Amino acid sequence: MKHLLDSNTLIEAKNRYYNMSFCPAYWQWISIQNQAAEVSSISMVADELKKGNDELAQWVIKNPKLFSGVDDTETQAAFSKVVQALSEQAAQMKNGALDEFLSGADPWLIAKAMTTGAVVVTQESYNPDIKRKFQIPNVCKIFNVQWMNTFDLLAKLDAKFVLPA
Repeated sequence: MKHLLDSNTLIEAKNRYYNMSFCPAYWQWISIQNQAAEVSSISMVADELKKGNDELAQWVIKNPKLFSGVDDTETQAAFSKVVQALSEQAAQMKNGALDEFLSGADPWLIAKAMTTGAVVVTQESYNPDIKRKFQIPNVCKIFNVQWMNTFDLLAKLDAKFVLPA
């Protein structure tokens, strides 16, 4: 796995840019890239998306190989490092920001990237001044984990969604 998808990359794709009804090629491309070990995500992202009770939730259920577990020793240890580092910064953040961040898949996604060398793919932006919530890119920077957005991923992997002639 070289690129780990955050749930927002899939949610925004479904809701905006690559809706499943008019761009099924995007979703096929993700499956192909997963088979090529370029793109994956984690089980906690799958769990978040399955709560949606929509076509994305059904797609997640049909594509279980896309989602890796986080129960390995290395990821667990990396998660502990994330918790420790963010706990030290929690006083500078809005009250409850740490609990909110730790309650979702994001810290696990970063922990998995720390152990695999993967790039985190997210629609969140780096903002060193934000104090209301922990942002994935800000946390990635602390741990020297690379991140990019969906469009950079598509460009990097030379995605093409071409209609037949």
